[in-house]
Amino acid sequence: MTATIDTTTTGIPDLYPSRGATEVMTPRQDPVVWGAPDAPGPVAPADLLSFERDGFLAIDELITDDEVTVYRNELNRLVNDPDIRADERSIVEPMSKEIRSVFEVHKISEVFAKLVRDERVVGRARQILGSDVYVHQSRINVKPGFGASGFYWHSDFETWHAEDGLPRMRTVSVSIALTENYDTNGGLMIMPGSHKTFLGCAGATPKDNYKKSLQMQDAGTPSDEALTKFASEHGIKLFTGKAGSATWFDCNCMHGSGDNITPFPRSNVFIVFNSVENTAVEPFAAPVRRPEFIGARDFTPVR
Repeated sequence: MTATIDTTTTGIPDLYPSRGATEVMTPRQDPVVWGAPDAPGPVAPADLLSFERDGFLAIDELITDDEVTVYRNELNRLVNDPDIRADERSIVEPMSKEIRSVFEVHKISEVFAKLVRDERVVGRARQILGSDVYVHQSRINVKPGFGASGFYWHSDFETWHAEDGLPRMRTVSVSIALTENYDTNGGLMIMPGSHKTFLGCAGATPKDNYKKSLQMQDAGTPSDEALTKFASEHGIKLFTGKAGSATWFDCNCMHGSGDNITPFPRSNVFIVFNSVENTAVEPFAAPVRRPEFIGARDFTPVR
């Protein structure tokens, strides 16, 4: 189905309509790997081809054990700081009231700011996106044992396009494990190849939707029928690995994670890089922008 071109709110064509009366599937209009296949960088050409095909790239050891200890200690410091808990950038579990996520950690913490600037991290983003990049979003996610809730199936780009105003699919995320990811403690799941189709979800975006969606997704949630179709076509990949491993994935991958009812915590740092050539405009399908700590309006390249 060809995307409807709508320029009424942003002056920029809406290649990926969403939040209408019905779900709409639109073939991807953008490259997956924007950089040249032979461009220098930390990602091998064969891995770039794999990323193009599947929409993700798993790395067994992005950071060392000693570095994991540093970042995990910093995560623990942040989630136990009363001032951080009181900050609007902290999201708490609706039932346990424990911290679920802390946003904009690269601005709160110099420790995580250095990780963002690390060439092993930002270099891969530049190579995949083919340009300088800025941080659209950063956060630490905390999934303590015994009942931490998961994240329901979704495409990040659907929200970033509809509610933050990112025009094109030129954004990549990295999830770096700070605890071991088992197959039982609520690990990341991705439908390989799902990034090639955009699923425009049904239903209008409420004002200040982020206040609810960061705890439990509602607007922007795919239907059971659409998810069944995607899973039947693409399958589901569950990511496991030791602390220090990482998963890079395209902004349009259909992904989610389950609850963690095991005793084993699962924590990670999550960084979203966007091309400086794809800066945010006004939201395509929301009445107001989300706060800048969720969807950045500072487009300064990472150096």
